[in-house]
Amino acid sequence: MLAPKVKTKWRPTLALIVYVVLLAVMALPILIVIWFRTVETSSNRMAPAEIGALAVVFMLTLGVAYVLTRTITGPIDALIARADEIARGGKAAIRPLESYGTREIALLSQSFLDLAGKLVDRTEYISSFAAHVSHELKSPLTAIRGAAELLRDDDIERPMTKAQRLHFLDNIVADAVRLDALLQRLRELAQAETLVAEGRSSVTDIISSLGVQFPTLDISGSGDTEISLALPQEAAAIVFANLAENALQHGATLLELRVSTDARTAVILVRDDGSGISEANRQRIFQPFFSTRREQGGTGMGLGIVRAMLSSHGGTIRLLQTTGAGTEFEITIPGPNWRSRD
Repeated sequence: MLAPKVKTKWRPTLALIVYVVLLAVMALPILIVIWFRTVETSSNRMAPAEIGALAVVFMLTLGVAYVLTRTITGPIDALIARADEIARGGKAAIRPLESYGTREIALLSQSFLDLAGKLVDRTEYISSFAAHVSHELKSPLTAIRGAAELLRDDDIERPMTKAQRLHFLDNIVADAVRLDALLQRLRELAQAETLVAEGRSSVTDIISSLGVQFPTLDISGSGDTEISLALPQEAAAIVFANLAENALQHGATLLELRVSTDARTAVILVRDDGSGISEANRQRIFQPFFSTRREQGGTGMGLGIVRAMLSSHGGTIRLLQTTGAGTEFEITIPGPNWRSRD
């Protein structure tokens, strides 16, 4: 989407308006003195008091001009220069100003810094994500192409055996299935990062849905499972289905959801009895395409989708330290008394 353009026409600068207003203010006492000198013609020379008053007015006007320049026009010009530098790719411009002048400009500057930082982070994320996607798609495509070329170039004099053909065809099918899984995950990630319409769900409904989807898992809930969460049912299904699938893939037979609440927040502890996550991998599990089950078809995108989906609805997820086997995540979601800001 192209950014809308401001209509081009002449507009006075803020500095020009400020100085014109100050000059007009300064001109008032001068005009008053001229008026009285015109009416009272007994003396053609200005009294020392009049000259002193005009000098004081002139100095005060210069002082006000300096204050306005320091507190308003200067910081605004600096923000404009920073914005231009950041637009040209200058990350060094994302730093506080030397002077803010007023509270409003300080708040504007902080909002500008926050937005610029998020845009830079987003750009780096997209660049890194595109590189990961290219790599993940390239591997199965290369394997499919290689197997297809071998089948196409099969030597008539020394043809492949049926077992060899089936082997290459199985590889093509397996890689096609992996590509389909990657594309499905990418669609889920795009959906997760797009703020959807508001909706509500309950842990009871989530457990019921998971029970149908994962019949081999013993899924239970405790605490206030009837609480209304600020998470649409479709989003909740994606979040908890990914967690249940991860648990199942790591050998879990039990999945427990424990709910606790306060006035604004619901906290859901999701624990399984699977093989757990090693210390070496704890810091990497939310990285895109990181998977310990790549050979079994894992895409490494499940937890990234969960975090993105929760984040788009005001929630968070983190991995907790556990003793013994199993994995435990803490999910925080806005609760029943939460209201979005206007």
